[in-house]
Amino acid sequence: MTDSSYNASGNRSIAAHTIGHAHTGDVIGLPAEILTAARDVPAPPGLANLPPVPLCLGRDDDLTRLRTTLTEQNGTAITQASTVHGLGGIGKTTLALAYAHRQRHAYSLVWWLNADSPTRLEQSLAALATRLAPTLTRILSQDSQADWAMAWLQWHPGWLLVFDNVESPTDLNPYLGALDGGHHLVTSRRATGWPRTIHTLALGTLDPDEAANLICTHAIADRTPTPRDRQAAHALAADLGHLPLALEQAGAYLGQNPTIGIDAYRRRLTVKLDKTADGLDAERTIARIWDQTLRALTARNPLAVDILHTIAWLAPDNIPVSLLAGPGVDADDLAEALGLLAAYSMATLTPDTISVHRLLQTVLRTTAPTNPDGSPAGRREAEHALTRELTALPAPTSGPAPGWDTLIPHLIALATTHDHQNESTTTLYARAAEYLYLQGHNARTIPLREAALAQSEEHVGSTHPDTLANRNNLASAYRDAGNLDRAISLYELTLTQREQTLGDTHHSILTSRNNLAYAYQTAGDLERAIPLHETTLSQYEQTLGDTHPDTLTSRNNLALAYRAAGDLERAIPLLELTLTQCEEHLGDTHPDTLSSRNNLALAHRAAGNLERAIPLYETTLIQYEQTLGDTHPDTLTSRNNLAVAYQIAGDLEHAIPLLELTLTQCQEHLGDTHPDTLNSRNNLALAHRAAGNLDHAIPLLELTLTQREQILGDTHPDTLTSRNNLAVAYRDAGNLEHAIPLLELTVTQSEQTLGDTHPDTLDSRNNLALAHQAAGDLDHAIPLYETTLSQSEQALGKTHPHTETVRANLADARDAARQRQQ
Repeated sequence: MTDSSYNASGNRSIAAHTIGHAHTGDVIGLPAEILTAARDVPAPPGLANLPPVPLCLGRDDDLTRLRTTLTEQNGTAITQASTVHGLGGIGKTTLALAYAHRQRHAYSLVWWLNADSPTRLEQSLAALATRLAPTLTRILSQDSQADWAMAWLQWHPGWLLVFDNVESPTDLNPYLGALDGGHHLVTSRRATGWPRTIHTLALGTLDPDEAANLICTHAIADRTPTPRDRQAAHALAADLGHLPLALEQAGAYLGQNPTIGIDAYRRRLTVKLDKTADGLDAERTIARIWDQTLRALTARNPLAVDILHTIAWLAPDNIPVSLLAGPGVDADDLAEALGLLAAYSMATLTPDTISVHRLLQTVLRTTAPTNPDGSPAGRREAEHALTRELTALPAPTSGPAPGWDTLIPHLIALATTHDHQNESTTTLYARAAEYLYLQGHNARTIPLREAALAQSEEHVGSTHPDTLANRNNLASAYRDAGNLDRAISLYELTLTQREQTLGDTHHSILTSRNNLAYAYQTAGDLERAIPLHETTLSQYEQTLGDTHPDTLTSRNNLALAYRAAGDLERAIPLLELTLTQCEEHLGDTHPDTLSSRNNLALAHRAAGNLERAIPLYETTLIQYEQTLGDTHPDTLTSRNNLAVAYQIAGDLEHAIPLLELTLTQCQEHLGDTHPDTLNSRNNLALAHRAAGNLDHAIPLLELTLTQREQILGDTHPDTLTSRNNLAVAYRDAGNLEHAIPLLELTVTQSEQTLGDTHPDTLDSRNNLALAHQAAGDLDHAIPLYETTLSQSEQALGKTHPHTETVRANLADARDAARQRQQ
């Protein structure tokens, strides 16, 4: 008896992206010889990319505990991960940096990773790759460089990776799961949500004595502090809440202004610092100190103040110094200003970059004075600097663009401040978004596309063609990020406005209808998707002709909708026609041809024809790897689908490793909760279940169901699939008390959401009958089988594999009932 549900396999339609046509990236993959180099390239002794060693007073106990947690189990070099968490300015980064310097010689390599976003993490890994093999800069894109670095770390154990300022614990899943040969040290403001396998260390404020010592160390470097100095330092430290960042900056100010005593500095903080219920408000503390430092810097070096205001609007780490070296800025003056900022502990310098604390950036932005044009200080300078640097670079294409990779995080940071007045900067947002899209990272473009849309709405109006194009592209980014509610509302608005301003068969209107129909389809709303697809295809054929690329796209998407509805008699011929036309008019390896071939294989698989499906999948995967690269989202989809076909064919020796590889790559390149990652996790769980390994399968299925409920909603078709699959796994484990209620809920929701004869509804009803049969309740099982068989024959045909399965299950149940009566 077979009863698994594989319907969430990650099929991908050819949805139009911008007005007129679909784009696809051309990302260089990792050939075998390059991966071999990852194994053979050694690390220079003591290789590290650490900032200078910090002054870390009062943290000896914390450093000892950190070392213990990372090397426990008799001090052997096992894989461990530890998270240091606490509020902004508490000294998390300082502690991690002090540990990395102190233990540097205990590791084969120490690498510092900026981890406040997946993009920054990828950049930091790419930097490791190019440090080890500089020629990779010329031949690999940034994400492929990161893949190479991952491969190198897997080959070479004994390292320490420091993930600084992690925003979401899930950002680390691809790394903690794949890298098991060293230590992971994490800093984050997040106190909860960490896996139980990660040790956590809560970092509090400094001990009063150590806080006073920190002030004195900075402020009084030329003599031993007197009792009065220490008394004043204690009082100032108490005013500053013993917050390390505030103490360090106060001490740095005093060190740069030795004629001002600690008492006098404290008196200058004339406004009483507000207290919150949980202690000192860190942002207010830094704001008060910043006010004093600003006055000193303004008098001493106004350029330093200008630089601070500029970098407040960029990403906090690794800001290229070249961004600050604009026209009319003397190199020596710039170097002097940067040095002064470092002396005041306002920034961290390397020869080529400057970094600033995130909390200080927040203060700088919220307290920035207003320019005559109404803009906050520094923002226009940041815009002009990025515009100057990016316009000097070649326009980005689908290949590697290191200059753009370096500057895009700063462009995204600027875009998120929601002040989009500069048209040239907005043009850069659009270019950067298109570059990320071509790299297969459309979900990361949301801040850039939101900025482009806001600027377009303000300057040319809500219904201008450029505004409509920007809204369409933002909807596509939300769709690829799995936020279907937001995507559908934007697509609907765009379509309505295009219909009001353009003719009914205008090309861009057809694009909008296609995209909206595909979004409905992705959300499982086939009652709206199929009629809209049919209308759109008819209009494409009338206006563009039978073999225009967009007509082929529309025909492909309609066929997919038929397949999703279980109507394979209409889906397969339509997909065969589409594939033939794509091969003739676009070429054998055009991305749309590959997508069409993948989708035809899906339909054959759904019909139970694996002898046709598997060769199509194998051919498609090879061509995807050659044309798009090893980790492009479409390649990952193809690899997932081939693995599922192997799995259904019973070839688990090929299926499970391929699904494990796909899941790891999806987590790395798409994120832990991207719909394609969830599909991959679901299918890996099913493969483990098919192999009888329920201890692996059930936790994966439970996690997938939870994430789908959160991301897609309680009744999304993929959520129903997860619920069905988890219930079947519970049944296999003998846990019928959990399995039967879960299947009953799934059947009810499938009937309401998908319809009474949808293939997924039939699958769930069959599985519920199997569960009742396993519980010995044939009175419930046999009527369910009979209903399911009748509906399967009507919807799928009498010879469909699913129909034959249900018929066999019914016969088995009737035999069991007869034997019981005897």
